[in-house]
Parts: sequence; C-alpha cells; structure tokens
Amino acid sequence: MTIAERALEFVKDGDVVGLGTGRAASAFVRALGARVRAGLRIRGIPTSQVTKALAQELSIPLTTVDAVESIDIAVDGADEVDPDLNLIKGYGGALVREKIVAAAARKFIVLVGTEKLVSVLGERGRLPVEVVPFGVATCCRHLRALSCDPIPRETDFGVFLSDNGNAIIDCAISTIPALAQFEQDLLSIPGVVDSGLFVGMAPTVLVQDGENVRVLQSSE
Repeated sequence: MTIAERALEFVKDGDVVGLGTGRAASAFVRALGARVRAGLRIRGIPTSQVTKALAQELSIPLTTVDAVESIDIAVDGADEVDPDLNLIKGYGGALVREKIVAAAARKFIVLVGTEKLVSVLGERGRLPVEVVPFGVATCCRHLRALSCDPIPRETDFGVFLSDNGNAIIDCAISTIPALAQFEQDLLSIPGVVDSGLFVGMAPTVLVQDGENVRVLQSSE
C-alpha cells in the first residue's frame, strides 16, 4: 500500500478535501481522482494553480475556501517532520495557501517518505519564507540578522512568484531548537507574509517505509 492509498481511507463521501501541492500531494490527487470516477462524492480545494489544473484534468469537483463553512480534511506533503510532528513545508512554493487550508481543516494528513523525518527542524538546511516583492531586500537584511542566509528563489524565466504574487526567499539555516521564538521573530519582520514552519498543527503523518505505511499521531 502507498501513503496516497492509505490517505484515501480518511476521506468520506461528502467531504470537503484540501488538496496540497507537491509530489506526494499530486499522487494523492491522482488516487482521489480514481475514487471520484468510481463514485466518491467530494469537493476539493486546491492549494495552488498546479494542483487545480491536475484536479480539473481528473474531473474532481472543486470549490473554494470562501464558498464552504469548513474543510473536513486536508492532505499534503512536507519537506521535514520532527518527532513532535512539526513541519517545514514550502519547497513547492505554495506554503501560505497550504497553511490556510491545513489550519481550516478538521483533520490534517501529511504524506512523507522516511527521508523527510528529522530529529530537529532545519536539518535539511532550507526554510522557505514568502514576502511581498517590495520588501525582498529589507526582509533579506532582517533574515541575515536571524542567522539565516537568504536567497530569493528564481526560475529559468526570472524571479519566482507564488500564486499570491509574492516572492519566495529560501533561507539556508541550521537546526532550529527554539521553534516558537524563531517563528515569532520571522513573522515580526515587516513584509514577511508567512514562513514554511508549520508548528503545533497536530497532523496525522503517514510515512512510506518501503512497502509499509507507518502512521504517526500527534500527542496534542
């Protein structure tokens, strides 16, 4: 069994489902599409234009955050998961919409491989931060003061912009032992919209370990 197939077991007929962004989330969306074709009735809320296009290709009915009172379940990937199930996300550039949807969901399911499990957040050395374009230079100066090495993300076509029209700064970091304080320091920087830190969100984490799926539950 794959983590995408296991995640489908949490989805019920009639659910509003948050659809994450990235490789693991795309695998789930494809599996969900097959279930929809088989008769499952759900509505999806995509967290990026890429995921929206995939869901439309698979004929998954879509809605928006504004059009629903609640989200039953959100399914997404992660770039790091610590022992307390805090996360770093955002390598795919959709961190703000992903956090909005995850925070609004009654249940948050995270899909990862064993390589994403870390002892302390920051071990993989990268933290995405979304900032308004006007503030990129000043945000970089503030981030350096927090011992980050900020590098504005670029593509082959120029500066990378999120679906919100904002810039992404990839911060080279070491491990982050004081998560709450570090997150507060980041969010206090004028121009920072949000960071890829997902702290205290109590996800259920499905870990692909060979052919097996491990389920990690928050103690909160």
